[in-house]
Amino acid sequence: MSAGTPADPGTPAQPRPPADPRAQDVRTVRLLRLGVGVLGFLLPIVLPVGNSLTSARIALLESMSASYYTHMRNVFVGGLCAVGVFLICYRHDRREDRLSSVAGVLAIGVALFPTEPPESVTAHPGGVQTVVGTVHLACAAGLFAVLAYFCLRLFADSPAAGGRRPARDRVYLVCGWVIVAGIAAVALAEVLHLARDWPLTVTYLGESVSVLAFGVAWLVKSEALAGLAPRRTPAAATAGP
Repeated sequence: MSAGTPADPGTPAQPRPPADPRAQDVRTVRLLRLGVGVLGFLLPIVLPVGNSLTSARIALLESMSASYYTHMRNVFVGGLCAVGVFLICYRHDRREDRLSSVAGVLAIGVALFPTEPPESVTAHPGGVQTVVGTVHLACAAGLFAVLAYFCLRLFADSPAAGGRRPARDRVYLVCGWVIVAGIAAVALAEVLHLARDWPLTVTYLGESVSVLAFGVAWLVKSEALAGLAPRRTPAAATAGP
C-alpha cells in the first residue's frame, strides 16, 4: 500500500439488532428509580411532621397507615399511588417488570383500602371496615415482601470481584434485611400487643425503617448517590441500565 492510499477501513460493523419496543431508555429507567426512591425516603418523614404541624402538637401515629385518618390522608394516599404508578411504569427486564408491576398494584391497594380506624377514631370498627382493613394488611405484607426481594435478589446481582461485593450491592443487601427485620418486628408487636401505648409504637418504627430502607435502595439503584453508583465504561453505558 502506497503512502497516499487511505487506510483500510476494515470490516464493516455488524448491524445492531432491533431494539425491544417494550424497553425504556436509560434516562427514563433512572428517573423512575429516582422517583420511587425519593417518595419512599420522604413518606416516613413527611407524614408525622405534617401531622404534627397541622395538629399544632407533637402527633405521632400508631402506624404509617393510620395517616389515612389524619390531615395527611391525601399525602399518604397520593404518595403511595405515585409510588405504585412509578413501579407499574418501570421497565428493565422481564422479571423486574413483572415484580415491579405487582408491587405497584399492591402499593395502590395499600392506599385505596385503608387500615382499620385506630381507637382514637372509633372503638368498634364495622364489618366492612374490618374486611377492608384485612385487604390493606394483605396488600402491605405483599408489597414489603416484593420490595425486600428486589433488594436481596434483583438489585444485589453484581458478580463478586476478588471475593468482595461492590459497595452498592452491600447496601442493597443491608436494605433488604432491614425491610425483613422491620416487618418481622411489626408482626411480632401485633401478635404480642407490644408497646401500643408508647408515643412511638413498634409498628410505626418498623414500617418507617422498612420504607426508608426501600427508598435508599432505589436511590442507590437510580445512581443518585454517585459514590455508590457502578462505574460504567463507554461500552457499558450504551448497553442499557
